[in-house]
Amino acid sequence: MSVRTPDPTPDPLPDGPQPGPAWLSDIELEEVRRRLPLLYVEAVPVRVDGLGQVTEVGVLLRANAVGEMTRTLVSGRVMYGETLREALFRHLEKDLGPMAFPQLPASPVPFSVAEYFPMPGVTPFTDDRQHAVSLAYVVPVTGTCEPRQDALELTWMLPEEAVSPSISEEMEGGRGVLLKSALASVGRIV
Repeated sequence: MSVRTPDPTPDPLPDGPQPGPAWLSDIELEEVRRRLPLLYVEAVPVRVDGLGQVTEVGVLLRANAVGEMTRTLVSGRVMYGETLREALFRHLEKDLGPMAFPQLPASPVPFSVAEYFPMPGVTPFTDDRQHAVSLAYVVPVTGTCEPRQDALELTWMLPEEAVSPSISEEMEGGRGVLLKSALASVGRIV
C-alpha cells in the first residue's frame, strides 16, 4: 500500500474529452494496476556548480505504509493528457515545494528507463502494487526545497555519500541502483 496522496485534478484539455475530477478513482486505479503497466517519471534532484558539475544529490526521507523509514526519489504517474515535462514539473513541485525552482532538461530524453515489477528478481526495481515503467531524469534545483506531501525531509548529500551501501539499503524499490545510474550518467561516479 502506498502512502502517496492522490494526484490533483488535471487542467482541462484544449480539445477532445475532458478528464474526470480525480483522473482515476482508487478502485479504478487498483484495477488498472492489476492489468496494465503504468507510466511514471522519476527525478534525481541535484545542485550544480557554475560549470554544471553535480555537487550534491537530494534524497527524500519517507515513512512507508508499515511505518518504516525509507529513502526515495521524486516520482509519480504521468496523467492522461499530460506531457512528460508537465508531469516531471508537477511531481518536483509536489515533493520539493513551489520554491525549489527545478531546471527541467531541454530534451525529454531520460538518463534511464526503469521497469518496476511486483515480483522481485525480474529487474533490480520492485513495486508490490504494480508493473510500472519509469522515465528517470537528473534535474538541477536552484531554489529552496521544503518537502511536501508524504516526504518528511530532503537530505542533500555528496554524490559519493548518496551511493554508499548504507544509503542504497535505505532506498525503496531498488532506487539505489537508479541513483547510481543517475550519477554515472552525469560523470560523478564510475
